[in-house]
Amino acid sequence: MTVRSILFFIIITMTSLPLMSQNKEIKVQCDPETGLCTLPEFEGAATETVWREGQEIIYIGDPMCSWCWGISPELNALQRFGTQQGIPLTLTMGGLRPGGGEAWNDQFKNFLKHHWQEVSERSGQPFGYELFELESFDYDTEPACRAVVTVRQIDPEKTLSFYEYVQHHFYVKSEDPKQVEFYRPICEKLGIDFTQFSTLFPSDEMKQLTAEDFSTSRSWGIRGFPSVIYRDGDQLHLIARGYAEYADLKANIAAIQKEADAR
Repeated sequence: MTVRSILFFIIITMTSLPLMSQNKEIKVQCDPETGLCTLPEFEGAATETVWREGQEIIYIGDPMCSWCWGISPELNALQRFGTQQGIPLTLTMGGLRPGGGEAWNDQFKNFLKHHWQEVSERSGQPFGYELFELESFDYDTEPACRAVVTVRQIDPEKTLSFYEYVQHHFYVKSEDPKQVEFYRPICEKLGIDFTQFSTLFPSDEMKQLTAEDFSTSRSWGIRGFPSVIYRDGDQLHLIARGYAEYADLKANIAAIQKEADAR
């Protein structure tokens, strides 16, 4: 199987997704059973991926995707496992609601609140709900994704930690990731130069790289978050499409490795 063909071995069988709302302004559909939020289309050219030799775990998500917050502890465990096995974990941003634009009305807020409660019940992750007290809020996820891409350029090894802090400050503290000052305490906590970050974050270069992430993830066939790919050379194996626990992620990788060893 070649990367060009974008064929995946589907390790987890997923059901079709029910429509969570009839509001046409709500572009994202989220399924509490699978823990998957589907994506809107994104116009943009994907860059051709040139894969290195070896193995990699690729996590495709969005800091403002609630199931991505729900799966966070499982991904932490998976990263530790990967480190022990010499398999790096990298992040690609997919863009759940790039550009935002949904009307901040009771229908949309109730949709989000109910969905967050479902994620919390299943994953145990904490949520704050002060966001819904705001009179206006643009649920644009592009800036948060761009912030992660920016840190990936500055200090790749801190990308996952930064991503998780962004999730915590948004979901638990109800702070706005569209504002550059949102990232100051996170950068300080992780030892990232905030001056460098604040210079790169609004740049055209980071906006372009973020758009390339969105297009590239879709070119891989990704249509929902969170998704996790295990890469062995130029072969891509989808090991999670939606919420999954660490034990299942680890078992899926082991099964793929066993099959490869048998060939």
